[in-house]
This record gives sequence, C-alpha cells and structure tokens, in this order.
Amino acid sequence: MELEPVTGLPEVRPGDDIAELVAERVDLEPGDVLTVASTIVSKAEGRLADLEDYPVSGRAQEIADRIEEIAGEEKDPRFAQAVLDESAELLIDVPFLLAETRFGHICPNAGIDRSNVPDHDILLLPRKPSESAERICAGLEERGYEDVPVIVTDTCGRPFRHGQTGVAIGWAGMPASRDWRGEADRDGHELGVTVQSVVDELAAAANLVTGEGAGGVPAVAVRDWEFGDHDGSDELFRAVENDLVREALRDWEFDG
Repeated sequence: MELEPVTGLPEVRPGDDIAELVAERVDLEPGDVLTVASTIVSKAEGRLADLEDYPVSGRAQEIADRIEEIAGEEKDPRFAQAVLDESAELLIDVPFLLAETRFGHICPNAGIDRSNVPDHDILLLPRKPSESAERICAGLEERGYEDVPVIVTDTCGRPFRHGQTGVAIGWAGMPASRDWRGEADRDGHELGVTVQSVVDELAAAANLVTGEGAGGVPAVAVRDWEFGDHDGSDELFRAVENDLVREALRDWEFDG
C-alpha cells in the first residue's frame, strides 16, 4: 500500500470544489482511496462561525462555570453553547464535554475546532460527512476519476489510550467495514465476531503522512490497497441500544 499526500492545496474557502482542487494536483486510478480531512470539507461547506453568534443558555453558562471551577481558568460559555447546538446528546459535561454529533460520531466538544481557522473563531464538523464524501466522489467522476472511494477524516482521542489518531466520520464508494464472520482462521476455526473497520484504519494510515498543526496536508491518495473478497458493512457508529459504554456514562457523575 502506498500513501501519497496531495500537496499544494490552497487555503480552502466557502464554496470551493474539493474534487476540483484535488483533481488538479494528483492523478487518481480506479481503486485508489482518497482521504480528505474534515477541516477542508467544513471550510468548503461554510461551517465557520464566530462565538458571538451563540446566545448563551442557562445550561451553557452552568457548564462553563463548573468546568472553570475545576480547571481554574476562565471558560467561554458561548463555546459550550456551540457544543450544545452541534450535539444530539451530551454524554459528559464535566470536566470536559463529550458529545454525540447529529450524525452519530462521539468526540470531545462535538468536534468543534479552534485551530487553523482564519477570520473566524471556530470551525464546525460537516453536517453530514458521508453526504460530503458522496459529493466529492461525484465531482471526481465528473473529472474522469471513476471508482475512487472517498473518506472524510478527523483526528480524535480514544478511551483508555493517550494520544490521538485519524478516524473516519464519513465515507462513500466503499463499505465502512470488512466482515470476517463466518470465515476461518489459519487453524480452521470459524471467526464469530471480527468486523474490521477499514475506513478508520485507512484514516489512521493517512494521518501518518498528513501531519498536524501548521504543516498539515489535508488530503491523501491511498494506492494498491484492496478491500478483498469479504462481505461489507456500513455500520460504523454503535447503535444506542447496544452501547454499554454510553449507558454507563449516562449514569456516571464526576466527583472531583
């Protein structure tokens, strides 16, 4: 497998066509996978905002006050309000905000970013990242690049581990997972539970070459990778009714 960063992309502005920007800078082949950072997808879709646009509710003020008391530093209740507005559910509200976005992804601060946002205060995640991926796929096809799946990525921490890794928040043109259930291991034992999240693994691989901070490259072409002869699934975000961790968090209270 090869990973080729798509270099030379300009600062993306609202209304920019990501498929066009990418197609001008890399030659894609059928079977390649294009990973695109959610940052430039959000910018192209105009998901930039200023904190003054968020009237503070009583709950947002309470959240900011509680976190400020624990952290010992001032917290802006308008940011808490932005997180609330972007969330389907707030799973933790102290000592930090852990939210489920309206498209099902669970992450701190509903994925709202304050880095690399010129001329605005914050950058929101795309409203529906898989639909964003579909539009980029369609744009690539219009420019002669057919059968190129697209994954919209973000950087996220994980429970029980230090550090962040790339994850998929939207995808199109390929299944989210390889389903190994029913297949055999080397000893002939049938696999009963293994479902491999390939969109997350490709997002993490791409993140190795995209980088972070000021030197980041927001798109990567993945070459010579094959899904293989496996069943596929588009299930990525765990359903509420069988999410034991979410159930436990709903009953958890911070004591500190």
